[in-house]
Amino acid sequence: MGVIIIDGSTVRDFVNDDVQFQTSVDAQFTALDVNNDGVLSRSEMRKAFESMRLLETHFGVDTATPPEELTRIYDSVFRGFDGDQNGTVDPEEFRSEMKKIMLAVADGLGSSPIQMAVEDDDQSFLKKAAELEAAKISGGGC
Repeated sequence: MGVIIIDGSTVRDFVNDDVQFQTSVDAQFTALDVNNDGVLSRSEMRKAFESMRLLETHFGVDTATPPEELTRIYDSVFRGFDGDQNGTVDPEEFRSEMKKIMLAVADGLGSSPIQMAVEDDDQSFLKKAAELEAAKISGGGC
């Protein structure tokens, strides 16, 4: 386990580094594409959201959300990713939506740095952003 320190500029620099950002997002897309058909289905996206437990926890304590409400939320998020509304999310749609989300995170953080505890094997975009910043500071590449 380690600690990273990030702010909005760290996240924004990561998003604006086309090679690093696209490589990271494409790797995440591939990991989510369980059946390897080149697109993400509603069920593949839902499994990803469920594994992140974004909606089931409140400050580390599980909270009960009615299943029908979870379905509405997951469907709404899926529709946001499915830009052409064809029922699947292709790599370009996924990249575009992840860019919007990460830039919103950057705007939310602003110039106030935050500390985050991360696992050593964590492959989150925020950790990747911190690693990119650290590499730039140390004068090395990623």
